[in-house]
Amino acid sequence: MRTELRERLHETRQAGKVEGLHAVVAVRGGETLLAYYGAGEDFSWGRSLGVVEFGPGTLHDVRSVTKSVTALLYGIALGQGSVPHPAEPLLRQFPEYTDLAADPERARLTVEHALTMSLGLEWREDLPYDNLANAEIAMELAPDRYRYVLERPILEPPGARWSYCGGAAALLGRLITAGTGQPLPQYGREALFAPLGIHSFEWMTGADGVASAASGLRLAPRDLARIGELVLAEGAWAGHQIVPAAWIHTMLQPRLPTDWGGQYGYQWYVEATAGHRLVAGMGNGGQRLIVLPDLDLAVAVTAGNYDDPDQWRTPVALLERVILPALG
Repeated sequence: MRTELRERLHETRQAGKVEGLHAVVAVRGGETLLAYYGAGEDFSWGRSLGVVEFGPGTLHDVRSVTKSVTALLYGIALGQGSVPHPAEPLLRQFPEYTDLAADPERARLTVEHALTMSLGLEWREDLPYDNLANAEIAMELAPDRYRYVLERPILEPPGARWSYCGGAAALLGRLITAGTGQPLPQYGREALFAPLGIHSFEWMTGADGVASAASGLRLAPRDLARIGELVLAEGAWAGHQIVPAAWIHTMLQPRLPTDWGGQYGYQWYVEATAGHRLVAGMGNGGQRLIVLPDLDLAVAVTAGNYDDPDQWRTPVALLERVILPALG
């Protein structure tokens, strides 16, 4: 199977179907079936790194896959009693914003609305991430990122519709840090990464020095795939329950339709491909953590197609032209 995967990947690369691919790692049943590392121009949160020769230990932006990792951390913290239940009022967790809590419409917001990106607030993140009008960039530059999110104009009732919002992940990050008393990178290291054997990572920070819960993680692809294996194992690793199994099930329940026909859970996409259930974290540029439970398969993809409207093509081609056909 490994030989077939390598051959299919070579043919797909030769056909120009995986432009911008930096690395792909596919793991099934704890066995690495495919590990490819290429070379290409890369960026760290918009800062050019030039042309990078990627290898097993090379860190890479995972961009919005960070949101899916943040959801795992929320589940761990919830199991420890450190963060509020999803049904809890959101603004109750931000007592400093009494003016916002006094708004009856805003007071309807719950933690679950942040988890499902259904806050109903104005949020434009469809612009390039080097554009200061992009709401996530404006949030990262704001003197108070949480007020910036929570005071956005209300466009529709909370929970009515999924609408992409990096600010929702930022709020979850704040709840984790406030509840655990630890900065997100420290809590992530102690609660998730170290137990998984992940010892090398970076977590980028905004102008306020706060780690971005929406897009700041840099991980090696094999370590990213390891997080996918944890999801496959319902939160268990090496005999230890790192994430409560009940949270994994709750997190991956489809709750709201996305704009392109799939579903969204708690900071994870829930879709289907070739008849298989697929759950995924997705990030700008073609970053992916793809988990197919019925195949016991985790796939990590890193790529350099940042802000490209066709960035989705590379991870889709890897699945549909390389990996799934080889698995039969």
